[in-house]
Amino acid sequence: MALTIKRPNGTEDVIPKNIYKWHTVERAAREAASGYGFREIRIPTFENTELFQRSVGETTDVVQKEMYSVIAKETKFTLRPEGTAGTIRALMQNGLLNEAMPQKVFYILSCFRHERPQAGRLREFHQFGVEMAGSSLPSADADIISLASDIINTLGIKNTELKINSIGCPKCRAEYHKALKKYFEDKKDKLCETCQSRLEKNPMRILDCKSPVCSEIAKDAPLILDYLCDECAEHFEKLKFYLDNLDIKYTVDPKIVRGLDYYTKTVFEFVTTDIGAQGTICGGGRYDGLIEQLGGQKTPALGFAMGLERLIITMENQGISFDSDMGCNLYIAPMDDNAVPHAMKLAKSLRDEGFWVEYDVVGRGLKSQMKYSDKLGATFTMVLGDNEITSKKARLKNMKSGEEIEIALDSSFVQNFSNIAVGEMFNGVLEDI
Repeated sequence: MALTIKRPNGTEDVIPKNIYKWHTVERAAREAASGYGFREIRIPTFENTELFQRSVGETTDVVQKEMYSVIAKETKFTLRPEGTAGTIRALMQNGLLNEAMPQKVFYILSCFRHERPQAGRLREFHQFGVEMAGSSLPSADADIISLASDIINTLGIKNTELKINSIGCPKCRAEYHKALKKYFEDKKDKLCETCQSRLEKNPMRILDCKSPVCSEIAKDAPLILDYLCDECAEHFEKLKFYLDNLDIKYTVDPKIVRGLDYYTKTVFEFVTTDIGAQGTICGGGRYDGLIEQLGGQKTPALGFAMGLERLIITMENQGISFDSDMGCNLYIAPMDDNAVPHAMKLAKSLRDEGFWVEYDVVGRGLKSQMKYSDKLGATFTMVLGDNEITSKKARLKNMKSGEEIEIALDSSFVQNFSNIAVGEMFNGVLEDI
């Protein structure tokens, strides 16, 4: 019978044989973030819609076209399209911004946007992200860029480019908006309908439009770097100095504005050419006005997010190895029903010590059990029948080398197996015990 209900378009299943790739990326990100003093936070999958309207911006594609929202008993909720707004809301609501600064958190979560699915762009996607609240200094910007760079380098990803820009503060952006409006005014009729409305509300959004026509019109638009106030210009120069000090190579790209309204001053992206058009694997920057915008005290903040799917695709395309998918440590093959309770107890004793141990639970014959152990990638197998139970001795077979060794089925079993398994793991050979 054919399956009639399939997963929604733009979503993916991560099946057990592929999960080790995700574990590789998540482990590298967690460990790097911990080294920089970031602690994990977990937030709801959905928030009140107003949170994203106020933070992300009503003129953005995310809010206008891509959010998944539902009205439940007159309350409008939205599946999170990104991680920053909900995380900042959590920091505020739980009083973390009243504690010692800076507050530094990281998250691994799924996000939802209604986009046209393609390689590296899904409707449900996953992000690793960090948020830091309480520092206005450019050294903080350099620190989180350094963290992102460390994660990428730890994963072995090559052919990436760090692009940085400053989009200024509300003061200097006001002058920049005037220049953009003047530039686009006589080209207004050629802009897409969305950008025509943006021209009055937030002309910088036009620079981020995906329309080829709008992109072509915008290519000669004034540059924000020419309109920075003294404070923003100094902040950007110090950031570049710190990145140079850390030997982190970068390119200044005045076209980067990021797609969300809450950004101020520093914005940056790590991009690669190895995953096609969706080349941004990390994006972030500073958003000093967001906390105040959401009703809190004026508090500077910054962060970044990495797309996990894009990191994995990049690693696959570059032929980078992932952490090994550890197979079963031991498969115990009971010869008959009488041997099953003995296999069960031996398995439990090793499982209690952290080993992956399997035994037959579907009534296979011995030959079929050996085939199944191969599919599990079992490092060792052990047949258990009346002779083994009576003598309290069995033959432990290394499935890679074919070598067999006798092992006692008594109180020393767990320790003896541990010695053999560790020897195989670290030395690649069986040691006589």
